[in-house]
Amino acid sequence: MNTFLLFVLLGLVTIMFLFFLFMLFGWRWMMKKMVKKIGKIILSDSYQENLIEMIPGFRHIGIQNVLENNLRAASGDLLHRPLGSSKTWPNFDSITFLPAQTSPFAVDGEDEVDLKVTIGPNAKKPMDIEIPLMISGMGYGVALSEEVRLSLAEAASNVGTAINSGEGGVMPEELEKAGKYILQFGKTEWAKEEDLIKQADMVEIKLGQGAMMAMGLKISPKNLTGNARKVMGLKENETAVIHEHFFENQTLKDIKELVDELRSVTGGVPIGVKMGAGGKIEEDIDHLIEIGVDFIAIDGAQAATLGAAPILSDDFGIPTLYAVVRAINHLEKRKMKGKISLIVSGGLFVPGHFLKVLTLGADAVYIGSAILFAVAHAQIFHSVPFEPPTQVVWNEGKFKDEFKVEDGVKAAEKYLTACTEEIKTALRAMGKRSLKDLSKKDIVSYDETIAKYVGIPFSFEPWTDKTKSK
Repeated sequence: MNTFLLFVLLGLVTIMFLFFLFMLFGWRWMMKKMVKKIGKIILSDSYQENLIEMIPGFRHIGIQNVLENNLRAASGDLLHRPLGSSKTWPNFDSITFLPAQTSPFAVDGEDEVDLKVTIGPNAKKPMDIEIPLMISGMGYGVALSEEVRLSLAEAASNVGTAINSGEGGVMPEELEKAGKYILQFGKTEWAKEEDLIKQADMVEIKLGQGAMMAMGLKISPKNLTGNARKVMGLKENETAVIHEHFFENQTLKDIKELVDELRSVTGGVPIGVKMGAGGKIEEDIDHLIEIGVDFIAIDGAQAATLGAAPILSDDFGIPTLYAVVRAINHLEKRKMKGKISLIVSGGLFVPGHFLKVLTLGADAVYIGSAILFAVAHAQIFHSVPFEPPTQVVWNEGKFKDEFKVEDGVKAAEKYLTACTEEIKTALRAMGKRSLKDLSKKDIVSYDETIAKYVGIPFSFEPWTDKTKSK
């Protein structure tokens, strides 16, 4: 028996040795044979039988369009694409800041820079935050998990800013951890309790958003599970419904009465509206001025969500850049700039984006997708590489239970702190000691069309007194 095993072992060693020799000296021959065979097939087969046909096919239709059309063919149902539009929209990249080097000079790196912001200055109880960056509405249950919501709430409190509830349920623990809390008043049956409304530092009536406009959503029990159902007051087999309207046969008068009622219930905190940026933005703002809002949150067409029909994300709305310029111009025209606060979101991912929006005249920005990936940070490796990183943060994500709140708090807080420090550095480089000192005079563009549209100098032109007056 021992002799037999010895022969088997020697046989295996011999085979392995021969295989090693073959790989050492024969791999080039093997590779040449494979490449010759594959090359002959690719270079000889007719186009209709050739895999290369996929190249012009993908270029013609687009890889994402091919994949989404296959999903349509597989399901026969409305697609719900996560994380918004993948189109290339006009953005802020061609806009750059003017450095202070001779007159004025840059501000010393040790000098403090004031980033404080007041939202709803004409409200009885305005909301003051330490930085102009707020966490966007990504609701508990309908989007994010309990752990991620608690992480973001605590991080927001630690850096002195606000977090928006989104259209999901509101946990008592989240309210306790949050510093300033923005209650999003959605077209839902939940999160409407008077006691909850009274705890809000600001109330945002959601008329629409950039990725979905004013459309609603139905979420089946299998896609909304766990504690979120209890918090939202849903029965065991009840479908969660986000409606298209607040009222039957809804009118602007109904919305005005809602604003007045919420202002009364809260004792005067800022009451405002969130809407997707549309082509009638000036008309929309006129209606909101008449309604009497304290702030307007505009979500550009690049905005994301848990899932929206691609046609809504790709083929509705206007880019955030155009939206903020038009909104500011119209508020100035109506002499409401500085009276009605403007919050902007949608496709803003880095500190440069945030500061450019503020330089154009916005009072604050909402951060959504960027902080969603930041809060997960190293925790995405619970799901990557076999599942997308968002499976760690969604309420129905396969790895949501492995998300650690304390790690999420640290990551989100560090992200917000780092963004804030970059913004302060940029302000110092422009010779500014306060966010309030910023204006369109501090930016130029190397894109002539963008420069003309925004009303800032085209960087190709020589700098003259005429240029400075723009």
